[in-house]
Amino acid sequence: MKNLIQIIEDDKSVKKLLEITFKEFDFDFISSENKKNALTMFLSHNPDLLIVDLGLPDGDGKDFIKQIREISKIPIIVLTARHDEKEIILALDAGADDYITKPFSVNELLARIRANLRRSLNIVDINNTFICDELKLDITSRDIFLNTDKLKLTPIEYELLKYFILHPNKTLTHKQILQEVWGTGYQNEMQYLRTYVNTLRKKIEKNSTRPKYIITEPSVGYRFNCN
Repeated sequence: MKNLIQIIEDDKSVKKLLEITFKEFDFDFISSENKKNALTMFLSHNPDLLIVDLGLPDGDGKDFIKQIREISKIPIIVLTARHDEKEIILALDAGADDYITKPFSVNELLARIRANLRRSLNIVDINNTFICDELKLDITSRDIFLNTDKLKLTPIEYELLKYFILHPNKTLTHKQILQEVWGTGYQNEMQYLRTYVNTLRKKIEKNSTRPKYIITEPSVGYRFNCN
């Protein structure tokens, strides 16, 4: 069964390029040019993934993302001409899973789409056990294994790695991670996060300087690679 992608894009040339690309690579698709029509189509077609532009004629795409997040956990990729770092972070904080700035590479977009579609499939949930490649998280016992070896983790290391494992292939902002793992009041404690990411990499990566799992998204945050 083909995956259905919904495009929310008012630039006709970009929308046409996306439609031609998705047809060529065997994705089904539906297209919307504004927020109002996009929400109606979303509710009636139940797509598998959204491609959302931020500059829509009837409002900001971030508001649409917030609307969708109230009712669905569907993967959302922002495709935008806005290069401002703050705009990207605001979109991710609103609930987007990933972002690509225009002009963009079609091959990169397709790779991000596949990664986000795999996100829910790569995590296996059996009696509170989550598996991602060589890592296994047991929620009940609060243990995390690398292959068959139980990792020796501090409470914060455990909570951080658990948060990453439960949100695979999703770009997470520094603010999101700090608030979820450390709590309110720590959103700006970047050094805490960098320090713990470095210690986790040494425990789970074969080469901590070329990580396979915890990927840095420059100036934005981290993405936990689960392929």
